[in-house]
Amino acid sequence: MKSWFPILMAGLLLAVSVPARAEASPTNPPGVTWQQLSPEQQKVLQRFQGRWAELQPERQAALARGADRWQTMTPEQRAQAQQRFKRWRDLPPAERQHLRQRYQEFQNLPPEEQQRLRQSFRRFNELPPGQRQQLRQRWQQMTPAERKRWREQMQQQGNSQGG
Repeated sequence: MKSWFPILMAGLLLAVSVPARAEASPTNPPGVTWQQLSPEQQKVLQRFQGRWAELQPERQAALARGADRWQTMTPEQRAQAQQRFKRWRDLPPAERQHLRQRYQEFQNLPPEEQQRLRQSFRRFNELPPGQRQQLRQRWQQMTPAERKRWREQMQQQGNSQGG
């Protein structure tokens, strides 16, 4: 199994890029008929047209929001989204399931902790590639006890910096 750190990073990437949850109540979310979609949304979602009515209402709503978001993306953002989707699709099913679980754990964290993790992820991504690689290697060489101490130190630093 790969180390925890790269999986967390991938999970955080997913968390940052996944659309916000629907505002409707989970017991009665509104469905979206194909005819209710704008022509632009229908164009983006055309591969779902034949089975649209079979999709869960919350999935329909999420896809409609995603189509709207897709329309507002720059070509570079679209290319990045397609690249992320391809990486996701290429993952083994067990790893995808593990990332889904990690994402669910992330969603269950208090908002302040989610924000702290997002900030840490952004800081990590802003590092030069060589420095990120060094941190990954250092993480992989740590014992579980060292990793625990490191996480505690990072949490204390985050708390002392106001989040």
